[in-house]
Amino acid sequence: MSDKLLSVIIPIFNEVNIERGIRRTANVLKGADIPYEIIMIDDGSKNGAWAEITQICKKYDNMRGISFSRNFGKENALCAGLDAAKGACAVCLDSDMQFPPEVIPDMYKLWLDGYEMVLGVKKQRQNEGLLYRLCSNTFYSALKKMSGIDLKNGSDFRLIDRAAIDAWKSMPERQTFFRGMSSWVGFKTVTYEFDVADREEGESKWSLGGLMRLAIDAVTSYTAVPLYAATFFGIIFFLFAIAMGIQTLCMFFTGKAQGGFTTVIMLLLIIGAIIMICLGIIGIYLKKIYEEVKARPRYIVSKTTASEKFGNES
Repeated sequence: MSDKLLSVIIPIFNEVNIERGIRRTANVLKGADIPYEIIMIDDGSKNGAWAEITQICKKYDNMRGISFSRNFGKENALCAGLDAAKGACAVCLDSDMQFPPEVIPDMYKLWLDGYEMVLGVKKQRQNEGLLYRLCSNTFYSALKKMSGIDLKNGSDFRLIDRAAIDAWKSMPERQTFFRGMSSWVGFKTVTYEFDVADREEGESKWSLGGLMRLAIDAVTSYTAVPLYAATFFGIIFFLFAIAMGIQTLCMFFTGKAQGGFTTVIMLLLIIGAIIMICLGIIGIYLKKIYEEVKARPRYIVSKTTASEKFGNES
């Protein structure tokens, strides 16, 4: 393979009309005279997406398809793509084409100029409500303060050099957060701003619950600050309990003690809530340790297919 080969990794889950986006991407790369391969990962789709991927590989050159045995999630689909990539660099692209393939040549040029990590950064977040933006900004600010990783307006749309890919692949954890891990490895980095396009078809597969799980995985993968926070809350309430105990004893010995049923109930509720939150934080970390200790594979491939020809002839 050429030392200039670009691997384009596209996770797919229950998408429709996949060929239009694949053809658009291929035409952009051909027009820019970039040697490429396109790797489509079917993440356990239930709508016949694999049949369409198979037909695309038969119809076009430089295509490969990977099918999972079940849905393992986008993060693991990206893992499979990076594991299979043969290029000197790779770019991660969403199948809904909200990451416009037309900007890939510009990112590729930055790579040729010596940058080993070209991070796609959204100029502005589109079609997001006030509450969503508030939660998103709060999450990214908290993640930056706790882990030192700034992912604000970041995305999975990034071009990565082979050296960075190999460094990423050397990390053994089973539960991955691609955006954070690829930033953590370092290397010579530059940001590239782009406008997010509207979805060509279909709806986003991300639910509120899925986004919350991704946020929790992101935080717990890169910092132990929540565990320290649990200890901090414990210390604060211990000091508060000492102060309340001294006040109660003083009131008792001076004969000024009065009924405080409401206060007691409120304190019990607050302390109980803090205890449950702390136990939940500890439980999340224990669960992650449990998953890592089992050392199960990140994904299981059931089928693969590829174009008959690779190269830049077509």
